[in-house]
Amino acid sequence: MCELFAMCSRHPADVTISIEELASHGGRAGPNPDGWGVGYYVERDLRLLKEAGPALESPCIRFLEERHLASTIVMAHIRRASEGALKHANSQPFARELGGRMHTFAHNGDVPAVFDDPRFSLGSFHNVGETDSERAFCALLARLTPLWTHDDPPTIDARLDVVSVFATELRELGAANFLYADSQLLFAHSDRRYWHDRLRPPGLHVLEHDAIHTAAVRVSSAHSHQKAVLIASVPLSTEAWQPMRRGEIRVFESGSLVRRTMTAT
Repeated sequence: MCELFAMCSRHPADVTISIEELASHGGRAGPNPDGWGVGYYVERDLRLLKEAGPALESPCIRFLEERHLASTIVMAHIRRASEGALKHANSQPFARELGGRMHTFAHNGDVPAVFDDPRFSLGSFHNVGETDSERAFCALLARLTPLWTHDDPPTIDARLDVVSVFATELRELGAANFLYADSQLLFAHSDRRYWHDRLRPPGLHVLEHDAIHTAAVRVSSAHSHQKAVLIASVPLSTEAWQPMRRGEIRVFESGSLVRRTMTAT
């Protein structure tokens, strides 16, 4: 299955080590050679780089290693194609503008019924590629649109209510691990993934950091009071990653957990 990765921190963090490890799962050393992508938030905007080829063999990964890009929210994905051709438009994360900021989404799982399910209407959003993951993202943004019609951002609880219902319904269609960010908040929803050819939890793992330098995240030394959290499908280091429960949603802001809820399973 595809693999997801995200980081949320109090101060901009360089996640080169984690991106390198994730990339090693997208080519000769891993089962996900069909595309990859990584997005770095820059305030409300997004620096997004993605390709349709194996991450491990991409010169763009070397570029990221050399640049040491830093951000307070980073989202990455490596793809094993199950829906849609091997091309740029089908690589994740996906990004769209809503409410004057970029929103990003990455999904791991198969939910082909999302194309025909009337609960997942698109509103003013449309697919660029052919994947069920992008279709789900467009449907999520359609549901969130009414919250983003004012100058002020909607409350965390209002956003979480929409994401929770969406996650519950998407999970009915198949494995639905996903990451979603709106430049302020990072949402992580855990479902199931294949472990030794069996579909079962956990779908995501979480690692929290208070240290400036660790084996999994590299942080600018200019910030002495750093706090960061990492989310990944598969632990990317030997540290004590904690599995999330099936149906669990965690919401992070500035490197801290601000909401945690269980949806119906």
